Amino acid sequence: MRPSPPDPAIRADTQALVLAAGAGLRFGGGKLVAIHRGRPLIDWAVAAALATPVAGVRVVLGAQAAAVRAALSDRGDPRLAFVPCPDWADGLAASLRRGVAALPPETRALLIFLGDMPDVDPALALSLLDRVLAGAPAAMPVHRGRPAHPVAVAGAHLSGLMHLSGDRGARAYLDRIGAVEVATDDPGSVFDIDTPDELDRTPGAMPTQRRQPGAGP
Repeated sequence: MRPSPPDPAIRADTQALVLAAGAGLRFGGGKLVAIHRGRPLIDWAVAAALATPVAGVRVVLGAQAAAVRAALSDRGDPRLAFVPCPDWADGLAASLRRGVAALPPETRALLIFLGDMPDVDPALALSLLDRVLAGAPAAMPVHRGRPAHPVAVAGAHLSGLMHLSGDRGARAYLDRIGAVEVATDDPGSVFDIDTPDELDRTPGAMPTQRRQPGAGP
């Protein structure tokens, strides 16, 4: 597991969302609670979010709500909370809307993680958070010219996420508000799990980024 980022001080006006509401149809169901390298897949993304200095981490639940909660039951961090998304079948945007609606009104910056990406580097997430806290409307990593994850969004622009629809995520919106692009060579920023035969693989052992640009937040 990756080390924690270099600045452990909690920042009271920052938050994180982990989007974990989908059914994982390509996987055949149960993807987020499948065991990946000895732990439930969702636990890796949540661990990365908790390794950043945000004040709260909210996991958005949908198709596998009870199972995902159970998979994270050993996480004792008081920053961890859950947000139900009863309309999860409407697509990724529904998860974003539910998650944003649950944030404290004083949120100045938000990190958004995807639940099926187990190797996101907390240090990369922290660098994106710092860009937003320094004044950027949003910040998103780019891996060898391709959109990557997680992303950070300034509190002043969170209301725009409430108008998204479908399963395309926030990429077009972030481009429209002038998100800062941060180049990264970290394969964990584009490594996700879609099918059972990808379990237990590492970023260097499989093709990177099958997810189409714009399909994630």
